[in-house]
Amino acid sequence: MTYYVNAAAAKGGDGSKAKPFNKIQQAAKIAEPGDEVVVAPGIYREWVNPKNGGTEKKRITYRSEKPLAAHITGAEELKKWQKVSGSVYTARVSNKIFGKYNPYTTLISGDWFIAYMIAHTGDVFLNGKSMYEVQKLSEVKNPKVFVPSWDQEFTKYVWYTEQDEKTNETVFYANFQDKDPNKENIEITVRQACFYPEKEGRGYITLSGFTVSKAATQWAPPTAYQEGMVGPHWSKGWIIEDCEIYESKCSGISLGKYCQPNNDNKWLKWKFKDGTQTERDCICQAQAEGWSKETIGSHIVRRCNIHDCGQTGIVGHLGGVFSIIEDNHIHHINNKQNLAGAEIGGIKMHAAIDCIYRRNHIHNCTRGIWLDWQAQGTRVTQNLFYDNVIPKKYNENKESMGGCAE
Repeated sequence: MTYYVNAAAAKGGDGSKAKPFNKIQQAAKIAEPGDEVVVAPGIYREWVNPKNGGTEKKRITYRSEKPLAAHITGAEELKKWQKVSGSVYTARVSNKIFGKYNPYTTLISGDWFIAYMIAHTGDVFLNGKSMYEVQKLSEVKNPKVFVPSWDQEFTKYVWYTEQDEKTNETVFYANFQDKDPNKENIEITVRQACFYPEKEGRGYITLSGFTVSKAATQWAPPTAYQEGMVGPHWSKGWIIEDCEIYESKCSGISLGKYCQPNNDNKWLKWKFKDGTQTERDCICQAQAEGWSKETIGSHIVRRCNIHDCGQTGIVGHLGGVFSIIEDNHIHHINNKQNLAGAEIGGIKMHAAIDCIYRRNHIHNCTRGIWLDWQAQGTRVTQNLFYDNVIPKKYNENKESMGGCAE
């Protein structure tokens, strides 16, 4: 069965070519093994949450009809900005738009995250590029260059948020410098993911040829539930191919760990054990709960352009075993330097057991590829790495070197 989706279609479609759905999620609710979902060019402001997985012989395929022309985004436009003074504007949005998860009341947090870095999971975007969050309204009115950033010229484009509890609204203040926000494309992240099943075990899905951007993802250490803007969520046999993936707050693609409620950021929350012991506990628990080659991993990520994410291009622990990561272009990861910690890199994997990383082009990242504990059987071959350190002449300074010790 082939289902068709077109963002420009009228409501009430049945998924046929003549009467397509206008949301990808409409197809994702009913697609079964062997089905294909063909998505027309357009912007799809939704979290695609596949209800079903495929099988090894009958995959479920989601395909952009025209390469990269179907764009899934976790952002919504924010209009009606009012001038405060000079280049500073304000706008507000009802918290109802966020549902149960408000990225502007949720702080980045987790094991191995450097806690003095204060940042929300949400972002404000000027023409598709994330601006810099500050902590006071006075810092919006008088922005300073953020020295650690790899892109210092853009660091004066800043934003600040606060809650209006009386009206149940999130209030934004932003300095757009020489830009008029009412004439530009201003967006905010409102969703936690873009293409990611909420439930585990939805395996054998192919995502082919999409542009995916702007999700309010949380920090993804190996000792926590590792979420990503795109990912299989503890399943087997996904193929993510020919996609452009960018501007996830933390991780672009997660091949990572499922949620272990009593073992989630345990080092941060309870201090019972240090992180290394907690990570071993995660592995033992996962194995006791069914982690095996027959049920988890064996994914393929190929020919994707992954860039401008805050923590990693690809992250994983346990969930990425036996996978092939090939022919990807991964670049400009963690260049804002607004997040710091030990879990940062173009690719950052724990338990990359029997994985193959080949022919990837990785550059301008804070660390290129970091295969942490349990990397037995892993092969790294024919990759091109360069400029995966802080630019020496441009940015070697006390502030930016602080996170490098991790």
